[in-house]
Order: sequence, then structure tokens, then C-alpha cells
Amino acid sequence: MISRIDLRGSLPGDLRSVLPRAELDVEAALEKVRPICEDVRHHGAAAVRKYTERFDGVAQESTRVPAEEIGKALAGLDPAVRDALEEAIRRTRKVHRDQRRTDVTTQVVPGGTVTEKWIPVGRVGLYVPGGRAVYPSSVVMNVVPAQEAGVGSLAVTSPAQKDFGGLPHPTILAACALLGVDEVYAAGGAQAVAMFAYGTEECPRADLVTGPGNIWVAAAKRLLKGVIGIDSEAGPTEIAVLADRTADPVHVAADLISQAEHDVLAAAVLVTDSPELADAVEAELAVQVGRTKHGERITEALAGRQSGIVLVDDVEAGLKVVDAYAAEHLEIQTADADAVAARVRNAGAVFVGAFAPVSLGDYLAGSNHVLPTGGCACHSSGLSVQSFLRGVHVVKYDRTALADATARVVTLAEAEDLPAHGAAMKARFDWEIPS
Repeated sequence: MISRIDLRGSLPGDLRSVLPRAELDVEAALEKVRPICEDVRHHGAAAVRKYTERFDGVAQESTRVPAEEIGKALAGLDPAVRDALEEAIRRTRKVHRDQRRTDVTTQVVPGGTVTEKWIPVGRVGLYVPGGRAVYPSSVVMNVVPAQEAGVGSLAVTSPAQKDFGGLPHPTILAACALLGVDEVYAAGGAQAVAMFAYGTEECPRADLVTGPGNIWVAAAKRLLKGVIGIDSEAGPTEIAVLADRTADPVHVAADLISQAEHDVLAAAVLVTDSPELADAVEAELAVQVGRTKHGERITEALAGRQSGIVLVDDVEAGLKVVDAYAAEHLEIQTADADAVAARVRNAGAVFVGAFAPVSLGDYLAGSNHVLPTGGCACHSSGLSVQSFLRGVHVVKYDRTALADATARVVTLAEAEDLPAHGAAMKARFDWEIPS
């Protein structure tokens, strides 16, 4: 069901090249989404509706979801689901509220200051995927940090669903209602990203688009980056578990399955120094997959090249492997898990010990589940309040402070052969460079 990679003895110099990873050809997808995006650029909402009918089988009069449909979805929401969503919102808001930045003023010299101001993005488009699963949790994870950052204009889009009258799934609409978001669109794929990037007569353009999606969404983000800001390209989900002989194979198998459930391209990787644990986890996978609703999908994901069990000599070597892998989600299930987790450098989010499964982070930990994938955790962060803020430096110098800096600025400007820079300094004074 799941392959093994034996790295005992010595680790290769280029670890990333031997670790399990899905192959996603975003570059090839670029050429397919380019005409879609150009069509939306030139023909607006009509083009968005055209592609919604082509790809989702839904004919629309408007891409905008009527406010009464959002209210109706909330009224019809299962009370238990509402309670769980409200608690998810509360916990997520509590964590993200503490991420708020404060403006800082530094006195560089007497009479000269630089202030770093944090200014929210003016308008954001938030993408919530649809398809095999329903993701009201992604509404929470996108909207809450944007709200806590102080973004003034929020719009959510999610693919039109034929089974729900051409609207996004009602649970997604209900989550929007709970968060006070009333601007919602029934659009998915590349055309939805282009709608936010260029704007249409129904949807004003946005400054930033965030949220996970399929390969077409990722390709559109790559194509339109620069026209609109993006959070990340976000590929299929992935989990890595670093475990030793103290780990419970039932827990490890269940956690690998939990992420394989998302998609046939989802990655599930176990890194361990215990062959006995590896054997026990593999046996558990066979048992547990047979009991799950989406067994066929999970089996394909676990058998794919993106999943595997990696054997190492010890936890020290395991740390090197998981840092090279840079997982979206990394679980540490070892003895002294806190100390091991403290040494991790590359991961979108780290889950410590037997009682912090990734499933908790997907919904109710308070952390954000929109995280970097495909090894990007070595240089990128997950979605946060910071994602929706821009740091702007405000420079203020008085005459004396500027005069004190002028000679050095002129010297550096001439060293770079940019004399007009120095002249702009000297223009404020009856001043010449001392000989």
C-alpha cells in the first residue's frame, strides 16, 4: 500500500531529491489557464459565467450570491455544525488577534526618525475550494486573519455547485454569514482568480488573493502574480510524521490517513528509526483504510510516489530528513517531543506529541491551516495577520539631521555614479563638499 525508502547507513547529500514528492506540472497548466484569464480580463463577468457553465455545468445570471441565500444557508445550518464553527472562529480569532503588529518609531540620530507603519491591504479576494470535500474551515482560516489585520473589503469566492442550485455549498455560505461576510461569489478555478485580479462589472478588483485550490488555481496565481498579490500557489496537502518506537502505530496510521483523505495527490510520509514501528503502521494502514468512507481515494494517495515510509538511523537523522522535506504539516511523535520539535527549522506547522494531531490544526487548534506545500516551508510561512499587512517606512529628518548626513550621502552617490542623488541633498543647503 505504501512504499519504503531506506536511508539507514548514510544520508545522501541532496536529501530532497530522494524523498517522496508529488509531481505537479504547474508550468504546463499555465498555458491552459492563460486564455481563460485573458478572456476574463477582456470580457469580465460574462467570461466568468461562461467558464462556470463549461467546467461546473452551471448556467448563471450573476456570479454574485444574493444576500438572502447567505442568510438562508445560516438559518438551515445544523446546530452542531454551527456550534463547532463558532468555536473554531473564536479560537482562530484569539490566536490571530495576538499577531497584530504595532507601529515602531526608531530615532536613528537626533532629529531623524524612521517609523514602520503597518497598513492593511485595501481589498482581498478569498478563495475557498470546492469539489471532493466542503471547506467551511477554509472560510474561517482566510477571513479571520484578514479581519484581524483590518482589511476593509473582503470577498469570498467558491465554485458553483450544480447540486445546490448553482451556488457554493450552503455550509460555506453559512460560515460566511457567521463571519459577517456578505460579498460572496459562485466562481472557481482560474476564472475566479482572474476575476479578483482584473475585476468585473460584478466584482471589483482586489489587491490580494489568498486561499488553497487545485492546480488550475495555482497556475492562475503564478500567471497573475504582479497583477494581484498572492499568498502562495498551494498544492495538494501533505503530512510528515517523525516518530520513534515510543509512538503509537494506531495514532500514526490514523494521522497519515487523515491527510490522504483529501486528494489522490495528497502526501503522507512517515520518518522513523524504528523498523518495528514501520511494520506496525503499515499493518494498521491496511486495517484502518478498509474502515474509512473514502478508502479508494486514500489507497491511491498512500500508494502514490508522494507518500512513503522513510527509515533512518536515529531521530537526529530523522530531523535532517524532515527539515529537507519541509512539510506543510509535521507531527513529532517521539520521546521528549518538545525538545525534538524545538529543533525543527522547516515546516508549515508543527504538531507536538500524541495529542496534537493535524486534524486539530485543520479545524480547532486556533492555528491557521492555509500553509506552504511542496517544500516551500523552507522559505515561506502560512497565512496569518501579517499576510494582509504591508510594512511602510515613514522617514522624517529635520534640517540639522539632514545636514549631518549630506556629506556621506554625496560620497556614496558619487561612488555609485549617481551624482543627481547628491545634488538633491545639496540643493537644500548653500553647501559644497569640503576639499
